[in-house]
Amino acid sequence: MTAVLTHLLSARDLDRSQAVAVLDTAAHMAETQSREIKKLPTLRGRTVVNLFYEDSTRTRISFETAAKRLSADVLSFAPKGSSVSKGESLKDTVLTLGAMGADAIVIRHQASGAAHLLAHSGWTEARIINAGDGLHQHPTQALLDAFTLRRHRAHAKGMEGDGLGSDLEGARVVIVGDVLHSRVARANVDLLTTLGAEVTLVAPPTLLPVGVETWSARTTYSLDEAIEETDPDAVMMLRVQLERMSRAGGGFFPSHAEYQREYGLDTKRLGRMRPDALVMHPGPMNRGLEITSAAADGQRSVVVEQVANGVAVRMAVLYLVLTGAEGGPS
Repeated sequence: MTAVLTHLLSARDLDRSQAVAVLDTAAHMAETQSREIKKLPTLRGRTVVNLFYEDSTRTRISFETAAKRLSADVLSFAPKGSSVSKGESLKDTVLTLGAMGADAIVIRHQASGAAHLLAHSGWTEARIINAGDGLHQHPTQALLDAFTLRRHRAHAKGMEGDGLGSDLEGARVVIVGDVLHSRVARANVDLLTTLGAEVTLVAPPTLLPVGVETWSARTTYSLDEAIEETDPDAVMMLRVQLERMSRAGGGFFPSHAEYQREYGLDTKRLGRMRPDALVMHPGPMNRGLEITSAAADGQRSVVVEQVANGVAVRMAVLYLVLTGAEGGPS
């Protein structure tokens, strides 16, 4: 990749300077969202299509909001009620969208590699942004998580401009739970380590993927051990993806109660963490399973802030992909 984004397919595609450039641009975008008039003319005349083959609330609405705040025309597509329900292929759907003038396609798909296929298939000249593909990647989620963590570290150090130009060198992040089914975990390991953070994955053996030992992260089966030994700056709880487990026949852990006891974030475990350590979750949350309400709604939780930051980050990605510019509009 060059310094300017052509597509955003995977967090692994970003080198450190590119990742920092996206985060810096997101910081500029966030500043504009504190104004009375939040809308910018930057992408006026451009068309952004949200092509979501899987259900989504936060990501889909966040991308819609981001595109509209940049004055783009937004088309939202869902398979139900479309020709997909009649058997239309991804190729023919994308060819149709291209014929209608799509400049960017934001795709969420159940098949790993779908975004990469679109970007390199020759079916469309639109820029492709991966909003989650199968069990592979969710790069904008990782970017908004990194943005949230960097912003808090910058404020704690009294840095101006939310740490513009800085990475996450030395930050310690513990990611807990259903790593096996999590594209969020994969994207975060790639991006956070690229930015200099140290990542520890915590999960029962049945929820760690084959080959996890090759990832640039430490693994452990004990959440209590991870908290004690790493003294994390942030603990990121992953959603237990019960729907994927059900389709696979279940049996990934004995019971909800046992999972909560061994891997849930509760008041007791919060008490073992540093007072300034952040509680993160990509959402949606299974309250009472991977996280209690006390942890999800407490003062250390940045779950709602992550959602807000997602708009600024996705504005930055759309801006960089569609204009080829760095920095941000004034």
